[in-house]
Amino acid sequence: MTTAGGAQDQAQRSRLVSRRTLLVGGAAALAVGAAGTEIGNLATSGSTVTSSSTPPDVDLMEEHGVLKRVLLIYQEALRRLDGQQPPPVDAIHDGALIIHDFIEGFHEPLEEGYVFPRLRSAGQLTGTIDTLLLQHARGRERTQIILAGATAQGMATSSTRQQVAGAMTAFIAMYEPHEAREDTVVFPAFRALLTTEQLDGMAATFADLQRRQFGPAAFAAMVRHVATIEQSLGIYELDQFTPPAVAP
Repeated sequence: MTTAGGAQDQAQRSRLVSRRTLLVGGAAALAVGAAGTEIGNLATSGSTVTSSSTPPDVDLMEEHGVLKRVLLIYQEALRRLDGQQPPPVDAIHDGALIIHDFIEGFHEPLEEGYVFPRLRSAGQLTGTIDTLLLQHARGRERTQIILAGATAQGMATSSTRQQVAGAMTAFIAMYEPHEAREDTVVFPAFRALLTTEQLDGMAATFADLQRRQFGPAAFAAMVRHVATIEQSLGIYELDQFTPPAVAP
């Protein structure tokens, strides 16, 4: 018998799968779900964005910046949990939603649909790509644990707090080296395989996909959202992280 909570979790997983089913073959992209339909349409009919769009590897690195800032949100939440302070439930949940919607539901499908296949076709970094794909899957599992547990009712129990804390800890430990390897090895290798014209075309496609899925100025809006969470935790001001001068 399926419980109401189990049905809800299954529906969440189904939505996530439908948004991530991105397959690219040659010049054609085919995906399942509304967001995937947009990807397929753009891949076959072209993009309306000009070639002045941010290069695709730079665009992916900027999106990694959003991911890094959510990792900092998780780290602050863990610090409070370790210090027996009230858990910042809203900040944890909102951060996990950004990961779910923007990173797992958009950024990673771009990697899986455009970057990784190109490298595989060239016979490059195949072992690394296998690991990155596995880590994407393990990250989604942790995000589901965080989303399910980061509620006022859930975080009121010690067992759920431990589950959420464990999921955040594992997510941070995996994604710090994950994104560092992509930024310094995977994306440069990918860029080297493309001509200027191919880079321009893919940049336009990435920009159009982001606009259609999240609206105009989507990246700026996502950064503002992250900043609002940081402000709620008191970790927004950059100068607070500057260490004091070393004593002479």
